[in-house]
Amino acid sequence: MNQPVWHFKTFDQLTAAELYEILRLRNEVFVVEQNCVYNECDGKDYKCLQLWCTLDGQIVGSCRIVPPGVSYDEPSFGRIVSKPGFRDLKLGHQMMDQILQIIRNYYHTEKVRISAQVYLRKFYEKYGFRQTSEEYLEDTLPHMEMLREN
Repeated sequence: MNQPVWHFKTFDQLTAAELYEILRLRNEVFVVEQNCVYNECDGKDYKCLQLWCTLDGQIVGSCRIVPPGVSYDEPSFGRIVSKPGFRDLKLGHQMMDQILQIIRNYYHTEKVRISAQVYLRKFYEKYGFRQTSEEYLEDTLPHMEMLREN
């Protein structure tokens, strides 16, 4: 099997096909697999940086990096997704390294605030995030706010 290839663009740089495949993967996992009905196209993507991974020509993971002032005062990220059937590649760790580097380079900060699914607490703690809110439901799934300060 080939190695995953990482891609990074602003929203305006995306081709129609790239955007379609990113949204298709997000819907496949968040709406269908997680059985969560919500508005996937929330208007934030226009302002976000897009990071995705391809393997043998197909998108197998993606996320959006949210600028400061859109969701929180700090930069953020979300819509992290990996394609079923490719999760054994552990792309989440590679993606986190990419995300934190992009935030550092683009926004010149180490501070990052996210809304994380509760079951991923230990994963994000490995990257320096700590829980800063009570648990709450977001799109019917238990979430919490987390902050990384350094």
